[in-house]
Amino acid sequence: MKIQKNLGSIDRLTRIVAGVVLLSLVTLAFVGPESGWAFLGLIGVMPLIAGIVGYCPPYALLGINTYSERKKRVERDDTVAQTSVCC
Repeated sequence: MKIQKNLGSIDRLTRIVAGVVLLSLVTLAFVGPESGWAFLGLIGVMPLIAGIVGYCPPYALLGINTYSERKKRVERDDTVAQTSVCC
């Protein structure tokens, strides 16, 4: 099953940065794993994975797509150009 990307590059980068920042809250001295704020760090796993994969399930349910159509066309055109044989 191929997942259809629905996150654009800026959205992906934002999610990766936010995920890393939230995950770092668990290890920082002022929060630490014993703090009540450690759950925020664990929430950082979700945006980090979505940013790396390029797919967000809530976006798919809501019909939101920030992935560029132009990039899809270029990828499709490259595939066609590579498979066609010139006479």
